[in-house]
Amino acid sequence: MVVTEHELFNAKVKRRARHQTLANAERLRSYTDLHPGDYVVHVNHGIGEYVGMQTLEVDGVHQDYITILYQKGDKLFIPVSQLHLVQKYVAADGKRPRINKLGGSEWQKTKRKVAAKIEDIADDLIKLYAAREAEPGYAFPPDDDLQREFEAEFPYPETDDQLRSAKEIKQDMEKSRPMDRLLVGDVGFGKTEVALRAAFKAVEAGKQVAFLVPTTILAQQHYDTMIDRFADFPVEVGMLSRFRTPAQAKQTLADLASGKLDIVVGTHRLLSKDVHYHDLGLLIIDEEQRFGVKHKEKLKR
Repeated sequence: MVVTEHELFNAKVKRRARHQTLANAERLRSYTDLHPGDYVVHVNHGIGEYVGMQTLEVDGVHQDYITILYQKGDKLFIPVSQLHLVQKYVAADGKRPRINKLGGSEWQKTKRKVAAKIEDIADDLIKLYAAREAEPGYAFPPDDDLQREFEAEFPYPETDDQLRSAKEIKQDMEKSRPMDRLLVGDVGFGKTEVALRAAFKAVEAGKQVAFLVPTTILAQQHYDTMIDRFADFPVEVGMLSRFRTPAQAKQTLADLASGKLDIVVGTHRLLSKDVHYHDLGLLIIDEEQRFGVKHKEKLKR
């Protein structure tokens, strides 16, 4: 059987859509990643609440079981050897999910409904990826003295990985094709500073930056960091989240559309229909695994 490159790409996109659309879930490496009160997704039974571990005796054999609570107090016991069937539920902005009924048909209907949409999503993604590959991107100018001055004000010594990552990202930004880059690093690696150096490069070139984050707490933290980091430079930063009053949000939206605002950091609120950019040049997604594929592709459009 001969498989064309297009068919391979199509299959890859469909797998990606299926994985990200079925549920807001995060793969577990060990049962120690779970804590009582966490919401989990079982591939066959849906969303429930993890209540702890129990050691049960079955046919004379003692084994540890993950205990998941469903509607009406029903419990499901999953042997740790079947951990691959369970994923951690990740909610947008800490929103509490609806618990499924154990043995009910609701979860199976949800899976069928999602499966029916995957083909359409995959087709849309393929068209979007093809369009992005065909269209030229904006080639940012090389670093100048102001960029170097901004980076020199970072109060901590950079690691080799930080410097390399920042350099590679900025080199990508200077190319004439759209950049798609994933930055991976442990907590404390300094990923935020790498992102801010890219953001500064975009702003200095006259482009706007959107900084998408999964929670209001993280939005506030990044906003505070940017206000402090850009204090000595002509960079206007705004925030959109539930921490902002309606009047503040209205002003931020107006400044974003007019171009007065250079950077906006926010939660899923950035995905709302009333958010319009004057000239968006860089999108940064923090903890991108916590956003669905349609969320990310919406902003790429």
